[in-house]
Amino acid sequence: MPRTTQPTQLSQSSGNALLDALPADPRIVELGQPLFTGMPCSPNHPGFRMTLARRHGDMVRPDGGSASNEVIVTGGHVGTHIDALSHVSHNGKLHGGIDATEAQTGGSFSQHGAEQTPAMVTRGVLLDVAAVHGVDALPGGYGVTAADLERAAELGGAEPRQGDVAVVRTGWARNFDDPAAYLGKESGVPGITEDAGAWLAARGVKAVGCDTTACEQIPAGAGHSVLPVHRLLLVEHGIYIMEHLALEDLAATGQHAFLFVVAPLRIVGGTGSPIRPVAVVA
Repeated sequence: MPRTTQPTQLSQSSGNALLDALPADPRIVELGQPLFTGMPCSPNHPGFRMTLARRHGDMVRPDGGSASNEVIVTGGHVGTHIDALSHVSHNGKLHGGIDATEAQTGGSFSQHGAEQTPAMVTRGVLLDVAAVHGVDALPGGYGVTAADLERAAELGGAEPRQGDVAVVRTGWARNFDDPAAYLGKESGVPGITEDAGAWLAARGVKAVGCDTTACEQIPAGAGHSVLPVHRLLLVEHGIYIMEHLALEDLAATGQHAFLFVVAPLRIVGGTGSPIRPVAVVA
């Protein structure tokens, strides 16, 4: 049976307090990429496809009205998305020592499924590593280190803490409209290293996101053959990973601490979910 969750009950006073805590003139900054046929997609996942199943005029109602609708085909790890804890195993085990083979019996995950990935309304911290190095985008294959994240936190005046969501800007999303360049098969793709992942895990973050296809460093010519940061974050620490973020507009605000909001789809037994994350800034 699909797992259900009970809604959180808020008193009127606590609800008012949440509203009062919002900026007086909040600005919503989109942190997700648009979904379109032909957009960049990891070679490990099926691509996104959308087409109209019915067009206006295919069926016209007696009053002259007409409707159009679409068919969408996509993998759970396509476009801006979040990895569920079932996405990666190590030596046959998921996070918490759960047996991966047993959990996936029947074609969906009985534990750590995407429906158990929580919605998040929490403090977000932008770690702008491209700005640390004074470049629009880090070079392909660059490995973001713990020292880079330390410098980014100092530059922005905000360091991740327990329960936060940390988003790492490499500037690589500038290539999103050029799938070959963005996927970086020849050049590699910048991203966090195990060293940086351990730095984030030590601060107790709830989720980590990046503006690239895999979040972690992809050396030139290596592809997605080994993903040690996924093991570190998902399996060892139970920290969710978000990929294909759009962080250029957020960086342009100059705000490095903000209200982060995201709600994954409740795909029962899935390994990931498309998301539409936003930052609320003053």
